[in-house]
Amino acid sequence: MNKIGLFFGPIGGSTNRVGKLIAEKIGNEFVDLIPVKEATTETLSKYDNIIFGISTLGRETWDGEHTKNDWDVFMPSLEEFDFSDKKVAIYGLGDSVTYAQFFVDHMGILAQKLLNAKATLIGKVSPEGYSFEDSKALIDGAFIGLPIDEDFEDYLTEERVSAWVEQIKPELL
Repeated sequence: MNKIGLFFGPIGGSTNRVGKLIAEKIGNEFVDLIPVKEATTETLSKYDNIIFGISTLGRETWDGEHTKNDWDVFMPSLEEFDFSDKKVAIYGLGDSVTYAQFFVDHMGILAQKLLNAKATLIGKVSPEGYSFEDSKALIDGAFIGLPIDEDFEDYLTEERVSAWVEQIKPELL
């Protein structure tokens, strides 16, 4: 059985923590955790089943010394990669209160690039139970992946991750 490549960024913080939780729920022995900061298209090619973890806002938003985040560097390589034989799930971190009009937007931006690269996306989530105004991650009335709000709804993370993993696990293992 091939392992799942779980690519996340940035290192540290909520996206990293949720990635570890997802790997634990799937079974750590089935998942390789890979920071996008250290990933290349060659790394991607090793996996038929991929999970991407991305945050919408991060340190680069308010800290002039960190103007490019890990995803800014890695994202262009996705446009050159052929995902036609890959199953991909996405989880995204966002703030549904302070940034309600942009909730998990980068998850939607990433999904669009993956769809353009012929990826098979799995793991859609109903927006029911989420409070937000708008999101680029909504496609055909559902989130294209798992939205997580560790700022205001961290008490729901474990439950949401567990339900999502049960949904995607049969398709990935």
